[in-house]
Amino acid sequence: MEDTKEQELGNDGELQELLSSLPKERNWEGSTLLLYKGFWYPLFAFKALISFQKHFHAHDKDIIVASMPKSGTTWLISLVYMIINRSLYAFKLNECPLLTSNPHDLIPFLELNLYLKNQRPDLEAIPDPRTFTTHTPYSSLPTSIIDSNCKIVYVCRNPMDQFISYWRFLLKIKPITDDQTSLEKAFEMHYKGIHSFGPFCNHVLEYWKASQENPDKVLFLKYEELKEDIIGCTKKLAEFLGFPFSKDEEEQGIVEEITRICSFENLKNLDVNKNGKRPSGAPNDAFFRKGEVGDWSNHLTPSMAERMINLLQEKLKGSGLSFDLSCKVQKKA
Repeated sequence: MEDTKEQELGNDGELQELLSSLPKERNWEGSTLLLYKGFWYPLFAFKALISFQKHFHAHDKDIIVASMPKSGTTWLISLVYMIINRSLYAFKLNECPLLTSNPHDLIPFLELNLYLKNQRPDLEAIPDPRTFTTHTPYSSLPTSIIDSNCKIVYVCRNPMDQFISYWRFLLKIKPITDDQTSLEKAFEMHYKGIHSFGPFCNHVLEYWKASQENPDKVLFLKYEELKEDIIGCTKKLAEFLGFPFSKDEEEQGIVEEITRICSFENLKNLDVNKNGKRPSGAPNDAFFRKGEVGDWSNHLTPSMAERMINLLQEKLKGSGLSFDLSCKVQKKA
């Protein structure tokens, strides 16, 4: 698959020249990563990324949901979809699209779906507010997104849970016999920032700083905050998107109904999310594992955790951004 994709990219002389100039690394599970403007991108999606950057034209009413992989993206796009479309379905379970469609079909990825299928997808016919998902770093977003009045919602997750979730996600796609060896290799690469859309701290800090500089355009959410206060976060999200809940809606329990429909447990148990694959090849069920906070403590050694915490303190110092990593590591026998 990798060789075929690289051959396809070679059909474009300009892109092939760019590809040949970029540093390459093999990820721990064998896929190729490219270093482009300070971030590592999966080779299979690189052509789509460049097309997205060149050809995407933002509308002022667009909504962009951004994140690092495995940071709560599927949960967030489900919430966004139901918030902006809640008047269409009256919250009748037999009418809710989330029962019959994977959330990523309702709010598709730009570089991992739309531009992966077609270098110049026709997105103009999509009614406003057009809503898309991306893992692209803030500094590499098309200028039309940055310069428009569109809304960007960014969700992040504490880096150790994010790492474990992504490690497990890739194992689901490419099973490896020795999980412990793969964990050690994956951790070393993640620690060095060599992973899809990494380094983690750079990615998170770019969106964090953008949210501080322009809070009306960029909303920064933490996965842990969503878990702790999903009702409050859902109201905050709706307000930011321009779809606030009315007093009557709140009294009718609409917010609670949205959070129930979009809950991890509900989505995970739907047939549509147990079968099928994404355009990238990832099985739908790989997007629903545990959804827990602190699961990293069941996998990382104390030494690994200490190194990651020290790295975070160094990289995030003075930014105002922090993560609660107080969960105690469970020592392995």
